[in-house]
Order: sequence, then C-alpha cells, then structure tokens
Amino acid sequence: GIGGAFQYGLQVSIINSPAEYIKSFIRETWLKRYGSSPSEEMITLMWSFVVSIYSIGGLLGSLSAGYLCVRFGRKKAMLFTNIPALLSATLMGLSRLCRSFEMIIAGRLFSGVCGGLALIIHLMYAGECAPLKLRGLIAITASTATAIGKFVGFSLGLREVLGVDALWPILMAVNALPALIQLLTLPFFPDSPRYLLIDKKDKEGCI
Repeated sequence: GIGGAFQYGLQVSIINSPAEYIKSFIRETWLKRYGSSPSEEMITLMWSFVVSIYSIGGLLGSLSAGYLCVRFGRKKAMLFTNIPALLSATLMGLSRLCRSFEMIIAGRLFSGVCGGLALIIHLMYAGECAPLKLRGLIAITASTATAIGKFVGFSLGLREVLGVDALWPILMAVNALPALIQLLTLPFFPDSPRYLLIDKKDKEGCI
C-alpha cells in the first residue's frame, strides 16, 4: 500500500498547507519574468491549474492501468507507478530553484498519473494475491493506505514540520520517499497468481 493508495492520500492532502506560499511564489516569479505584477484573477487561475490538474493526471493513469496490468503484470505495473511519482517529486522539488511555477503544474500532473495507476493496481494486485478467506480484509488496505496517506500529508504540512515558506518544495517532493521504498522492496514480492495463469498461461508459476 505504501506505493499504492498511500500516494493518492498523500497528494490529496499535502497541497492544502503550502497554498499561500505557492501563490506567493507564482506572484514573485511572474513579476521577475515579465516585469509586472499578475492580477489576482491570474494567480487564482494558476493555482486552480495546480490543484485541478491532479484529477486530469488521475484520469490518464486510471485509463491506462488496465492495459499495463495485462501487458506487464500487476507487480511490474505497480513498479511503473513509481516513475511518474519520482518525476513529479523532482519537478516540484526543484521548481523554486528553477523559478518555474509551470514545473509545479507538470509535477502535479505526473503525481495524478501515479495516483490513478496506484489506486487501481493496488486493489487488483493485493486482491488477487490474497487467500480467499482474507480477500475482503486485504481489499480494505486500499482505504486504510489512503487514510494513512492523508494523515501523513496533513502532519507533514504542519508549521512545526514542513509547512513553512522555506521548506514547501521539500513538502511537495516528499512523495519520492514511499516511491523509493517500494522500488527497493516490491521486486522481492511474487506476481499475481491470476495474472500468471490467465494472461501468461504459467500454471506452474501460478501454483
């Protein structure tokens, strides 16, 4: 779940805390780039892009999840979700250094792709690997991981932690940590028995 539904919960909650800092960053960047202060309508429009483009990324990710799961298997598809996660963390983490609010928008798009993929593949992979008696309980891990992700996002966004003007790029890039943990641990997990039997015709591997 740490690279699955956790990523979705984290990104949904983490954007709330640095809102004013990101708006100020957009204002400062615009002023230095164009030599004039942007209107409040433009600031609101850019901030709307930052928030809402996550949903567009989620739509793209969820639409491609089925293909990836059949083409590469559940485990490899779940590993693939870490690529947009790390890419989004890099873009958002370096946005202030590069003086580019467009990098935040692009980063949010990629984090949305990660969230859309992770939510679907998490349920599919965990459910297919679970014993029959535990399948319902294992399916709940997606909701649990989402809730934990939201809690961690809110906690990291506190002013006592990372919710300050100097540290908001680190806060936005914190999704790299669960992605790295999953990249290091998931290769040791088995693949889905259902995928091995139905898609790969590998009866021995399934057993």
